[in-house]
Amino acid sequence: MRFQLTDDQRALRDGVRQLLARRFDGEALRAAVAAAGPGGAVLDRALWRELGAAGFFALRLPEEAGGVGLGLPEAALVFEEAGRALLPGPLIATHLAAGVVPGAATGEVVVAAVDGGLVEWWAQADVVRGEPAEGGVPERGVRERGAREGGVRERGAPDGVVPERVVPVRSVDPLTPLHRVSGASGRSSGSASPGSAPNPVAVLLTAAEQLGTAARVCELAVQHARTREQFGQPIGAFQAVKHLCADMLVRTEVARPALYAAAVTAGPADIAAARLLADEAALRNTRDCLQVHGGMGFTWESEVHLHLKRAWVRAQRGGGVTESEEALAAELVD
Repeated sequence: MRFQLTDDQRALRDGVRQLLARRFDGEALRAAVAAAGPGGAVLDRALWRELGAAGFFALRLPEEAGGVGLGLPEAALVFEEAGRALLPGPLIATHLAAGVVPGAATGEVVVAAVDGGLVEWWAQADVVRGEPAEGGVPERGVRERGAREGGVRERGAPDGVVPERVVPVRSVDPLTPLHRVSGASGRSSGSASPGSAPNPVAVLLTAAEQLGTAARVCELAVQHARTREQFGQPIGAFQAVKHLCADMLVRTEVARPALYAAAVTAGPADIAAARLLADEAALRNTRDCLQVHGGMGFTWESEVHLHLKRAWVRAQRGGGVTESEEALAAELVD
């Protein structure tokens, strides 16, 4: 079967890439990292509203509901570009809440989600919710920002799931502040609710972000290999560097069709396989890109180590390696 992007899908991908290149380029990325203090990064609300105006969060909402009316394949393309640009913020949670939380679709409201006891961007979200379901986030565990650090004001939780404490967690990624929700009834600290399954759309969109990172660091490695010289020639002329770059490209191009196919079928096994391949591509490609760059890749002026750190954080979200392996194995057994 041949799978090619349509002209409209290519135009969407290119438009999002141009928007992010204009509003969140490498200089803006480094400025955001430099501005991140002990309390974590600061979310750019103007950029968030601009994303909302561009239809980033309302992409899959029907047109009659004020959305763009596109589907999961288009969302995968958009989030791939977000991963490529290392765009910060609770993008997936706000996207899933569009149409459910007033203001989320337009970017006026920032929505974060509890994922396995962890919350990304807790302190800067307007609304923090429990694990999201397709079509939005259930009322179970809806939490409003505004309570004291270490506590939560609860709204609309009929099952009485009330966390006792929200504790900041040191994040390896300076642009992904983390908090842990603990002491919730029926939950164990740092683990998902018993019997709960990760949202398949969130799993797929996380895979899309990972694919964006895998592709970007492959490009960075090739660019560096072509321009950096040792012993009078570009380091890309050495076989060891060639092999690293070739392996990075193969991982990326294996993960990409798996992701696009899963976005079309939305099958549990396809999504699990796409997530496994995308996580592997992101984690191994960022490591190999650092190898190509050497010590230069660890400097704050470089974006390579930021891709590695973000890939580590994303890999811990719901639907990661163990969960996707189990889901894929269950489908194969059935």
